[in-house]
Amino acid sequence: MATDDMWIWDGGRVCLDFANTLRRRWRATPEETLRNPVDLVLWLQEASLLAPDASTPATAAVLTSGRRLRETVDRAVLAVADGRLPASGDVTLLNRSAAEAPRPALQIAIGDGRLEPAGTSTLAADPTAALALIAQDTVDLLLSAEIRRVRVCGAETCALRFLDRSPAHNRRWCSMSRCGNRTKVRLHQSRARRSERTPES
Repeated sequence: MATDDMWIWDGGRVCLDFANTLRRRWRATPEETLRNPVDLVLWLQEASLLAPDASTPATAAVLTSGRRLRETVDRAVLAVADGRLPASGDVTLLNRSAAEAPRPALQIAIGDGRLEPAGTSTLAADPTAALALIAQDTVDLLLSAEIRRVRVCGAETCALRFLDRSPAHNRRWCSMSRCGNRTKVRLHQSRARRSERTPES
């Protein structure tokens, strides 16, 4: 079973965090963190998509559907971020999945002596509906201006997808504390080794 530290939440959108559950995509064999249905349920709950007391368990079929959705999300987001249209099959799958999302339940509260809206609740009751919320988030991202800010981490051994919300839109790493610092340390060490090998004039 995957542990919390296997999952990284630096994507900036839940659909990107979901795409990032397949780690080290640059390898011939990437690292799968959703290894079984229990992992999928735990991830959906950690992402605040699935109710903690969800009574319907994930099955092997739901896990397969989730992985298929994940790769569809990844292909479609990277295509549109690059100025290309997603494949028609990916559009169909996203639309079909998004249509299964639960309708948000409107909440009410009493304020200033009267009833007023208090937001909505979008926690899904079962894993399939939670996956549909990811599809909805993907559709929303694909149609928003933010799609042009989707990046792939510039660290050689990362490849996580993230949304660049930096003021200058020039963020290179998924996380400065992880890949950014590691890259800077590696470059510094490389420069130090080169200077040690260079004879003094």
